[in-house]
Amino acid sequence: MTFVQLIECRTSRLDEMNRLMDRWVEQTRGKRTATHSVVAKDRSDASHIVEIVEFPSYEDAMRNSGLPETDRIFQEMVALCDEEPTFTDLDVVRDEQLYAATARRFFELAPGQGDAPAFNDVFVEDYHDHDPGNVQDVIGLDAVRREVEVWRGGFDFSFTIEDQMAQGDRVCTRWTFHGRHTGEFLGIPPTGQDVTMTGTTVHRCTPDGKIAEGWWQYDRLGLMQQLGALEPTEL
Repeated sequence: MTFVQLIECRTSRLDEMNRLMDRWVEQTRGKRTATHSVVAKDRSDASHIVEIVEFPSYEDAMRNSGLPETDRIFQEMVALCDEEPTFTDLDVVRDEQLYAATARRFFELAPGQGDAPAFNDVFVEDYHDHDPGNVQDVIGLDAVRREVEVWRGGFDFSFTIEDQMAQGDRVCTRWTFHGRHTGEFLGIPPTGQDVTMTGTTVHRCTPDGKIAEGWWQYDRLGLMQQLGALEPTEL
């Protein structure tokens, strides 16, 4: 279970505190178990500083605390504070990446038969799609639906999400496409062939949680090869 430690202190020497944290990062390289650290300043009290440090587990946090570098930096941190820092230990019981959930929603909705879903709760109206397999970028909800319907018309398919990472307003999804070629696709008549294809998509989300832009990279050449659409000289 992910473990989070809150370290609160009061100081007017934030610049020195930041330089101290830079030293800790450098000195504990290859040793520390912390995976994420955020330092924040209270908007209503500029001297109130909160550091949020994330660890894979409580046990990892304790190993990190036991490092001599951590103890040395902590003593210097105390000297920069107006009073002794306080610690709050938190076991994370819910960790939901809301933008990542929106991206997953698309991969769940895209498969199916017939007309594509509205996608109104997934994409902004002027969504911009960058796909190297298309001559022109796809722009707008209607264009997205038409693009999805091309794939629905050619395959009975699904996606498996292999990996997903979110940072800021971006979500990166590594996926595998599983499909059976049941209809015409890009001029290729149905073969009944079972196919797989791997790819990665980066989505940019808006503050209200919808997807505004997408960048696709996937093995279309491998897909065409599985469909028998390439001559040996083209492989």
